[in-house]
Amino acid sequence: MDGPRSDVGRWGGNPWQPPTTPSPEPEPEPERRSRRGGRSFWARCCGCCSCRNRADDDWGPEPHRDRGSGSGRRRPDSRGSDSRRPGSRASGVNAAGDGTIREGMLVVTGVDLLSSRSDQNRREHHTDEFEYDELIIRRGQPFHVVLHFSRPYESSDHVALELLIGNNPEVGKGTHVIIPVGKGGSGGWKAQVTKASGQNLNLRVHTSPNAIIGKFQFTVRTHSEAGEFQLPFDPHNEIYILFNPWCPEDIVYVDHEDWRQEYVLNESGRIYYGTEAQIGERTWNYGQFDHGVLDACLYILDRRGMPYGGRGDPVSVSRVISAMVNSLDDNGVLIGNWSGDYSRGTNPSAWVGSVEILLSYLRTGYSVPYGQCWVFAGVTTTVLRCLGLATRTVTNFNSAHDTDTSLTMDIYFDENMKPLEHLNHDSVWNFHVWNDCWMKRPDLPSGFDGWQVVDATPQETSSGIFCCGPCSVESIKNGLVYMKYDTPFIFAEVNSDKVYWQRQDDGSFKIVYVEEKAIGTLIVTKAVGSNMRDDVTHIYKHPEGSEAERKAVETAAAHGSKPNVYTNRDSAEDVAMQVEAQDAVMGQDLTVSVVLTNRGSSTRTVKLHLYLSVTFYTGVTGPVFKESKKEVVLAPGATERVSMPVAYKEYRPQLVDQGSMLLNVSGHVKESGQVLAKQHTFRLRTPDLSLTLLGAAVVGQECEVQIVFKNPLPVTLTNVVFRLEGSGLQRPKILNVGDIGGNETVTLHQKFVPVRPGPRQLIASLDSPQLSQVHGVIQVDVAPAPGGGGFFSNAGGNSPSGETIPMASRGGA
Repeated sequence: MDGPRSDVGRWGGNPWQPPTTPSPEPEPEPERRSRRGGRSFWARCCGCCSCRNRADDDWGPEPHRDRGSGSGRRRPDSRGSDSRRPGSRASGVNAAGDGTIREGMLVVTGVDLLSSRSDQNRREHHTDEFEYDELIIRRGQPFHVVLHFSRPYESSDHVALELLIGNNPEVGKGTHVIIPVGKGGSGGWKAQVTKASGQNLNLRVHTSPNAIIGKFQFTVRTHSEAGEFQLPFDPHNEIYILFNPWCPEDIVYVDHEDWRQEYVLNESGRIYYGTEAQIGERTWNYGQFDHGVLDACLYILDRRGMPYGGRGDPVSVSRVISAMVNSLDDNGVLIGNWSGDYSRGTNPSAWVGSVEILLSYLRTGYSVPYGQCWVFAGVTTTVLRCLGLATRTVTNFNSAHDTDTSLTMDIYFDENMKPLEHLNHDSVWNFHVWNDCWMKRPDLPSGFDGWQVVDATPQETSSGIFCCGPCSVESIKNGLVYMKYDTPFIFAEVNSDKVYWQRQDDGSFKIVYVEEKAIGTLIVTKAVGSNMRDDVTHIYKHPEGSEAERKAVETAAAHGSKPNVYTNRDSAEDVAMQVEAQDAVMGQDLTVSVVLTNRGSSTRTVKLHLYLSVTFYTGVTGPVFKESKKEVVLAPGATERVSMPVAYKEYRPQLVDQGSMLLNVSGHVKESGQVLAKQHTFRLRTPDLSLTLLGAAVVGQECEVQIVFKNPLPVTLTNVVFRLEGSGLQRPKILNVGDIGGNETVTLHQKFVPVRPGPRQLIASLDSPQLSQVHGVIQVDVAPAPGGGGFFSNAGGNSPSGETIPMASRGGA
């Protein structure tokens, strides 16, 4: 993925480390005198005055000092202390700067941002589900505000609104926005009077479709014959601005309402895993509207040190998120761990959503242990949807990991077709999960707008850091690997060929077999508006074997490190081979089979060798624990099945996290010299949790759910932990259950209080050292409270509770 290109995802080093003892509240900033002197605000309003040269000093503040502005924590002793920010909370400001309020001045006595969830602003901006009291709006769309004055507004009065973000707001960088009322503004900003009644002034404020996203401080300045007045900053008047997929002028615009409902507003989704032939699915709680999550998303940008002036560009923002969701390079959100030892953190299979992870990162400043690809992708979906980007979670089955930029998966064998593991650095993951987000790409030639791949799982570095994307899916489909960002790596994941090399007597290697349909065999995501699976392979690849698909592969390979890989291939292939694996539950015996078919007109003799090992889903395998050799004679047109039974007691000592197995099959046709080679992965299914709702669900009223689980193994599960989470239903909760005996059935009950009405998902997981990847989900249709609306608490739920739960009942098999 490295290449000689600029990297918008990284701005210098970030030397900041979390404090030894993280503090929930930052220290207040010191008081500083204004450097703007007595120069008139109205003179500064002139656009030409904002073009002065100034150093690029709007970089994100150091995280331990920015937690207030980035995370929503209120610091009453530090608001307004920034040298560029006018006023203080103590008093208004007049032209003389002495805080005196003169008779006749137009004093702002109050501001109503109409910010409650039920108000017009939040509903029109599709932000009414956010569990926040502050105003949250989407850029490029007007909102309404009411100003309260000390006297009636007169035509000779001048009023201007100000929005400020960052340590050193500047008009020229969009971090200091000045909007004169009634006079029009620049860049799409303007404010119009809709009603003047008594001492109230109703305004309709238009925001720029290119505005910076983030949390802005808001103030009002007035000018009358008696002097100037500035409203003191009030944390209650802060305004969050997000990307707007409803706005045609915003480059993240999505022209399908059902897509916006699914990819921006849906708080839960399905993530697919396993193998192409044995697809598993789990529900994930994205929770982008839960209280604290928006602050966590903005804190991620602050923590990276991303310049505020660049935060209006979704290409830059999504690239930063891909770097920051993993912890490498920059102390990001999640620590990746594929070792199987999760004793110092949480097994990646045990997470049921993003909320607990993001709130922990916001609260402590420390990277959260542990994540694997679906966790990185789930958190990335949460962050990008929260910020306003249409995003989906995508699974690629048989996903290649190209380590040498050859754009092929190379597997090396000795003269006897035994794998040479010391040369086999490329790997094929059973599945890999990443993200698509929707945007225009003004930084690319035309034709590359639409879905863009963003991958936060740290595999290879890009321009020196672990990030990936955004990469146009259209460029992947056509093998245009010279398009930024990271197209060669992603192309190899979905459409490279698996090339088998055999060592010759002189020590050189020769291609003996090319498997053209082994990589990116199925690419899926959750369907729009339902929990069905949607096959999106066609947007990533032309039909396998088609002329367009072969051209894309050869175009890409020509730019790889082995451009002549296809020049020397032998193809005498009249014996076909297919591998089948019995669908089995973990704990059961199983059988694997190889089916050989002679499609030629002559007898064929096949020497077959089967190797079975346990594998991580990343393609990293354990030692071979069972093998079988057999010679098969096939008459013309004949088919024969070669089976190998595998007992539970044989594979149990080898089990690793994810419980998958890899069957390596190699064969040699005596008469023709044809080489047969196949790698087949299959998984052992785990049981589901059974969730049952006990009674009706109503906002503000206690409700109860029953969870039933049967241990499928004949061994005791120790230190069993349940997790429970559901946006609008239950903040992340940890339940410590203890041990569950072999083949034992357990039942537990949990109470929760819904806080938002509508259809919701309550998701549970079970984890123990002996068994993981156990999940369950139930839909909960929540009725509004008798008085209407919903309720939430800003204070509680930042950290998951860890309760020890007695079993409601236990039973045998």
